Amino acid sequence: MKNSHCSSLLLVCSVLVLCLVTGDARCDKLSSNFYAWTCPRVYNIVQQHVYSAMREELRMGASLLRLHFHDCFVNGCDGSILLDGADGEKFALPNMNSVRGYEVIDAIKADLENMCPGVVSCADVVALAAGYGVLFSGGPYYNVLLGRRDGLKANQSGAGNGLPSPFEPISSIVKKFADVGLDTKDVVVLSGAHTIGRARCVLFSDRLASTKSSENPTLDATMAASLQMLCTGGDGNQTTALDVSSADVFDKQYYHNLLSKKGLLTSDQGLFSADEDVVVSTTKALVQTYSDDGEQFLSDFGASMLKMGSIPLPAGSAGEIRCNCRVPNPK
Repeated sequence: MKNSHCSSLLLVCSVLVLCLVTGDARCDKLSSNFYAWTCPRVYNIVQQHVYSAMREELRMGASLLRLHFHDCFVNGCDGSILLDGADGEKFALPNMNSVRGYEVIDAIKADLENMCPGVVSCADVVALAAGYGVLFSGGPYYNVLLGRRDGLKANQSGAGNGLPSPFEPISSIVKKFADVGLDTKDVVVLSGAHTIGRARCVLFSDRLASTKSSENPTLDATMAASLQMLCTGGDGNQTTALDVSSADVFDKQYYHNLLSKKGLLTSDQGLFSADEDVVVSTTKALVQTYSDDGEQFLSDFGASMLKMGSIPLPAGSAGEIRCNCRVPNPK
């Protein structure tokens, strides 16, 4: 990719003039047709790459969805998780050896730079890729809004402290969601993304009993025994499906699992089985609702994804359109 492309095209310049002179709404608001003039094939390119990646590895749909989630929760949806460097977000504890899909984003961006240089942000590529990851896993189509700008720097400490942890109580997770403008319903709905994907033993081995007397009352005994066999003697990096019933299909089965004490992570099962309080009574009722009504879950999931995808950059952060998603543009 040539950096000169980012400033050389007349089309890009004209759009920038349009923004500055007319205050065109596309310049400061997300919309579904943001690239209608400047890069109309963006949807096709992203779709083709995600489809190809998922044909090679079906799990990639879940990985791209998680990449978007972990990007948006730190400084808003600004593509900062993609930045390389020792101080990058990708090297924060919640992301190391965990978040995947960077190469898919690189391939998409390379094609976009060849077709419409300096136009489509890396943050938008991540958002669109996540949407197609959901769709190709059998989940809902939701109208991904576009027009984000890329952050100029990563926030490793923000990723370490701001991302919800699978070990946290539900009340703490609700607080972290509230910090970025999301509510308790969004916690339950977006947790339903765990209907696809996998998790490492290190993220749930604390739930496994070492003796009969220490069995976890919130974990199905047969499932616990199976997980114990998987994880014993390993380095913690063995993986298993987050949804034991339908691992690669985006459906309501995740919520059925919670009713049967078959949620894999503490943060999953806690939505239904944690000690009762006002927060958990709310999450428990929602789990029951979505276990009964899969269509409602799919509809609400799309709405919550739009909310999450609209988490803004911090005030005063102008951002840029990166030419290479891994590094800021040269000054």
